[in-house]
Amino acid sequence: MDSSVPAGPAVLPPAYPDRAAWGTASKLRAWQAEALKHYFDSQPRDFLAVATPGAGKTTFALTVAAELLHRRLIERVTVVTPTEHLKVQWAEAADKAGIAIDPAFAGRRGKTNKDFQGVAVTYAGVAVNPLAFRVRTERFKTLVILDEVHHGGDALSWGEGVREAFEPAARRLCLTGTPFRSDDNPIPFVTYETAHDGVARSKADYTYGYGHALQDHVVRPVIFMSYSGEMRWRTKAGDEVAARLGEPLTKDLTAQALRTALDPAGEWMPAVLAAADKRLTEVRRHMPDAGGLVISGDQNTARAYAKTLREITGEAPTVVLSDEKAASKKIAKFSADESRWMVAVRMVSEGVDVPRLAVGVYATPTSTPLFFAQAVGRFVRARKRGETASVFVPSVTRLLSFAAEMEVERDHVLGRKNTNDDGDIFALEDDLLAKANQAEGASDDLEAKFEALGSDASFDRVVFDGGDYGTGGDQASDEELDFLGLPGLLEPDQVRELLRKRQAKSIAAQKRSQRPGSSEREDPTPTELATHEQVALLRRELNGLVAAWHHRTGQPHGVIHNDLRRKLGGPAAAHASSIQLKERIELIRDWATQRRA
Repeated sequence: MDSSVPAGPAVLPPAYPDRAAWGTASKLRAWQAEALKHYFDSQPRDFLAVATPGAGKTTFALTVAAELLHRRLIERVTVVTPTEHLKVQWAEAADKAGIAIDPAFAGRRGKTNKDFQGVAVTYAGVAVNPLAFRVRTERFKTLVILDEVHHGGDALSWGEGVREAFEPAARRLCLTGTPFRSDDNPIPFVTYETAHDGVARSKADYTYGYGHALQDHVVRPVIFMSYSGEMRWRTKAGDEVAARLGEPLTKDLTAQALRTALDPAGEWMPAVLAAADKRLTEVRRHMPDAGGLVISGDQNTARAYAKTLREITGEAPTVVLSDEKAASKKIAKFSADESRWMVAVRMVSEGVDVPRLAVGVYATPTSTPLFFAQAVGRFVRARKRGETASVFVPSVTRLLSFAAEMEVERDHVLGRKNTNDDGDIFALEDDLLAKANQAEGASDDLEAKFEALGSDASFDRVVFDGGDYGTGGDQASDEELDFLGLPGLLEPDQVRELLRKRQAKSIAAQKRSQRPGSSEREDPTPTELATHEQVALLRRELNGLVAAWHHRTGQPHGVIHNDLRRKLGGPAAAHASSIQLKERIELIRDWATQRRA
């Protein structure tokens, strides 16, 4: 039998640079052709393809399915997805590829009519009745496509259900853009190999990462716009706390500061939404149909964000709630029209295809690397060369580290050893401490009766290609407007060069503003300001100087703050007095003058 690589269904519309319908490109990209050759050369029963969101995993999978059906190596196709919406999306894409898929199939029905060559189901649906799917899989030679297969480890019952249902399958094709998890639940039908360090890691049969896709102009470069600001809230004990978002804080204080920032009744979210809308306006000069997406944490805040956007834009945004029956229709309508904004609660997380999305606001307290990667993946799908994506994020260290590591390719890791490669017997303890400090939410006790009192927003920095740009200007500052005004149509190298120029301009302006006009420097806090306003102003100035010193030396912000405290004493900046803040400002200015750390 001929094992040559198929050219793909000839009846489909052309692919890049003109965007084809989701999963239906007839011209295979270079990585798809290479992966396809590898697949048909090896003829595996199990195959794991890891490709960055937007690269075209669906086209690859449907081409494999069409060819296997043509060669009569399989008789049926079963697609397993994380959500109900994706079932419909897969069915529509498969239909364009000449494969009829039933997205309404349920395991309790046991069979579908003869019009269909396959079915689309969810992981949760399989877990409810795995035996029914096993019977169907045993009855026909079946290709099982496990979309976003890492969800097979979301719950023990899901993993067990998927294994029981599809163990008899003739072929299994696993797809994912994020092959990593933060737990030890093994992903079904994924091979794990133990390396020399004793750690078992998932092994992909083919990998196409974000870095490669960016070089091939398959995905857009993502510019992250980070916003900080002063937060005030009241704890369960009745204590009022003030802190700056992004400062070195404990796990609980960081979580509470983030919750305060995301409170729709504060000033932080309206300011960030207004900035994001300005960015969208700039992008639409080059991409007239560009849309924006706000990813919210819950339904109440989603509705509140939608109300704020309507006040800003004069246009009612599309609101997509996960429990709505019309959610899929709303997403499809937004994808096809030219309206500005959509607000969603986790519904638009992974696999959902809205190619015109170019500006995002990450407004959810969820801060796991998996969810962050899935969310950002909604904005990277390129339609033509030069398109860029912009994502607005809170200035939280954990999120900024995810943004800086967009190109890092991760594998799922099982069973870490108790020591590191250097034989450090405290490595396990350090890992546990790091995990505790990075926990997504604060303790239940501290979260109870939490009350946000107020917030304001200030532009912090831009993160692109692992680098930071900006000096921590105020919201609506010239620096912020400079970055918001970046053209929406740029190659990655052009983005990098333009950011460097804007960075140099900001640093030069800051140096000019710091030159003393006389032998005695002017007190940075006008006496007519109230005490709390003076402290907030000083804290903002200190953070701007720390950001500038970070760009000069490469030292992390937290290290610089700790160095200042070590030399001068006193608490963290969030709790420092005005005198202590002034002393730190003077010291870091002296460092800059003397050019020494």
